[in-house]
Formats: sequence, C-alpha cells, structure tokens
Amino acid sequence: MKESIVLYPAPGSHQIISMVELAKLISQHHPNLPITILLTTSTPFETSTTSSSYINLISSDQNQTNPNLPISFFTLPSLHLRQSHIENPVESAIEFMRLNIPNVLQALETISQSSKVLAFITSSVHHPYDPQIPTYFYFTSCASVLALFLYLPTIHNQTPKSFRDLNDAVLHFPGLPPLRASQMPLPLLDLSGPAYEYFLNFAACLPKSQGIITNTFQALEPSAIKAISAGSCVPNHQAPPIFHIGPLNFDAKNRASSACEDRSTSTKCLMWLDEQPSQSVVFLCFGSRGAFSVAQLSEIAMGLERSKQRFLWVVRSPPGSSSVEPDLEILLTKEFLERTKNRGLVVKSWAPQAAILRHGCVGGFVTHCGWNSVLEAVTYGVPMAAWPLYAEQAVNGVVLVEEMKLGIPVESKEGFVSAEEVEKKVSLLMDGKSLRERSQAMKAMALAAWDNGGSSFTSFSEMVTSWKQ
Repeated sequence: MKESIVLYPAPGSHQIISMVELAKLISQHHPNLPITILLTTSTPFETSTTSSSYINLISSDQNQTNPNLPISFFTLPSLHLRQSHIENPVESAIEFMRLNIPNVLQALETISQSSKVLAFITSSVHHPYDPQIPTYFYFTSCASVLALFLYLPTIHNQTPKSFRDLNDAVLHFPGLPPLRASQMPLPLLDLSGPAYEYFLNFAACLPKSQGIITNTFQALEPSAIKAISAGSCVPNHQAPPIFHIGPLNFDAKNRASSACEDRSTSTKCLMWLDEQPSQSVVFLCFGSRGAFSVAQLSEIAMGLERSKQRFLWVVRSPPGSSSVEPDLEILLTKEFLERTKNRGLVVKSWAPQAAILRHGCVGGFVTHCGWNSVLEAVTYGVPMAAWPLYAEQAVNGVVLVEEMKLGIPVESKEGFVSAEEVEKKVSLLMDGKSLRERSQAMKAMALAAWDNGGSSFTSFSEMVTSWKQ
C-alpha cells in the first residue's frame, strides 16, 4: 500500500491555516508523499470566510503552479451544537472537537483502506485517536507556552486554588521566566470552569503522543526547548520528542485575508509607507479580536500624537458596537486625524500585516503578542512593544520581553493603558538602538534555522525519519 500522512486541525481559521502551511512544508521536501487534511464544516461560533478563502487560494495555487502537489481535503460530516454552547466560543470549540471524534475515526479508517497512514498530525487533542496510527500533536503557539501546558498537571497538584484567586503570586515553570498567576492563559484562570478541565486533559494527553511539532526555532526559545527535551516539564512521564520547525511562512494567510477585505487598503498602506523614511514608522495592530473601548482608543490617539512618531494604526470598532466598520472621525475625532495626517495613517479593521512588517520603513511593532504576529516580526527583524489582550498572549509577552529580549512591555492598570504609557513606550521602541540590533540578529538566526544543517531543517528531518520508524 502507498504511504500517506493525515492532518486534522482544531476548529478556527488560524488552526486550519497553520495546518495547511505545515502540509505545504512537508510536500515541499517530500513531494511524493500524499497528504490528506481533514476539514470540519463551518462552526457556529466563528465566521469561516477567511479559512474558506484560504482553502480556495491554496487549491487555485495548486492547480496553477503545481498540479501534482499531493495535498487533498477530506470534509467531515456536519455537526450541530446546542444553543448554550454556541454562546461561549471556548466551550463551543471544546464541544465541537468532542463531537467530531467519531467522524475523525471514521475518516482515518476510510483513508487506511487505501494507504498506510504513517502519521496522524492534529492540533485537536481530546483523547487518543486510532492506536494503530502514530499520533503527533501540532502546537500552534510557542514552545514556552507548550512547556507551561506540559507542566500544568504538576502545578495543578501543587495549587489547590484557581489561578485567578492567586492574583500576583509568582509561579515557576521549567524553561520560562517567572510568571504571575494573573498572567496565565485566560481559559486556565478558573479552576472550576469547563475550559480548565479540557486543558488539563489536553496537557495530560500531550506526553502520550509520538512527538510534538512547534512553529519556533532553537535560537529563539532555547530555554523552553531544552526544558521540554530534558523531561523537566513532565517529571512523571517520558519526555515527548519536540520538533521545532519554524518559522513557517504565512504569506498565504495574508493573501487570503486580503481577498476578503478591500484590496485598496493594502495598496494605500504600502504606498504611504513608500513615502516614509527608513525604519521611521511604528505599526500598531492587535489581531482579529483586538477591539478597544472608546476611552482606550482616545488614550492611544493622545499617546501617539504626543510621541511625535510616524505611525500606521489599525483600528477596529469598539466591543459591542453595532457597526462593523469603525467611524474614525467619531472615535478618534476629525481634529486628531487632521493634526496627524502628515505623519500618521489610520486604517479601518484590517491591514496586510506581513507586507507592512517586512517594509523597510517600519521600525517598531505594537502587538497583542499573538504567536504568529510575534513570529512574523521576528522573521522581519522588527522590535516589538508587548500589549497582550487575550488567550495565552500574556505569557507570550513575558517571554518576548524577559527571555527573548526582543520587546518592551506596555504596562496597564486594571487593563487600561494611559496616554502617557503609550507615548513613553512608542518613543522608547523607536529610539531603542540595542533592541533594534538584537531584532536584526534574530532575523538572521531565523533565516539560518532552515539552512542545510540548521536547527529547524535538522529537526524537520528527524520528524520525517520518526514516521518511517
């Protein structure tokens, strides 16, 4: 029988895009190895526009540039969630993955009838899948957060209280800088919540896999990778192999997003950047869920204006707004837009992040610390200011500042950042020579990771070898 690989992403456009990019990487190095990607139907708690556009884009690229690329898609049957779950995105995702287990098992059985499945790679861990097929987990955040999750069962047994109740108590995880309990990933803060129970089970399942794949590289996270490999994060289990194969390319994601948005925005941003001096622009972008209150937007605007730095700022409608498109003249005032028009550009809702970060006129990035955003900035050598908002981003921010030393922290009080703090940190970011030099050095290391014999090239080769065994 022919050999093949099966990939199954957790629900969500980010997960799908990450998994398809992994499939493309595998095909690039092993073009004769067929890959099947299991896709869920549209989930009720997230729009699928970006992921659908992305899949269509991949299929189009495949037909035009490489019709023999061995990537195919297998659509799983539709699922329907109870209304109570639809209202909570995290709980909905957990329930969706649980209900999909029989469909995944059936798909694996069907595929196994015509090929020998060397590996099943998934970012959806609920319980062991087919025991006859080696299962690998693709962890889409950084190795530092992976180390945290691997150690979670240990610290769970040591900590009877919810992390939320521990406030600023300092926690110690192997391979990470000290963390405050309040900086733990949001789904883990409440010990009694269903999300906590899922992630505790998730953490217990990870060491049972044949290996864990991460989108990072050795030079970026040496402490976390060493702690995981040495078994420090799983003191009661054998350490799972970790395959660090980053940085992966996410240009296709940006092109898919662009297809869903007004392409004139992309052109407008890049043309404006072309007119600015080298490394003179600070870019502010906070991800697809990075929406601020009217009061917070006002503070950011005041801080940017006072800093006297050039800026490109992506603004979304405030939470709870009935308007999809933000009204900039109302939110930021006509006066602000007029006063800053010669050195600032404010765009609505979306901008081509990767294209902006690699533009030579961008000298700093104020980011929500989503891992893909961090990795893009690292790849293009752009220093960062860490302003985490949700999920595991607070952990990413600590690691970015304290361990990687590629960013500076944006300090908040009860979740609110003052205009003075915005002004101070934007100025510090744009004037920081040593931070810029370190960012450029890490950019070179990111490129070297995929050279022949580089850390990611070697780790990828070891991963493929493990499939054959």
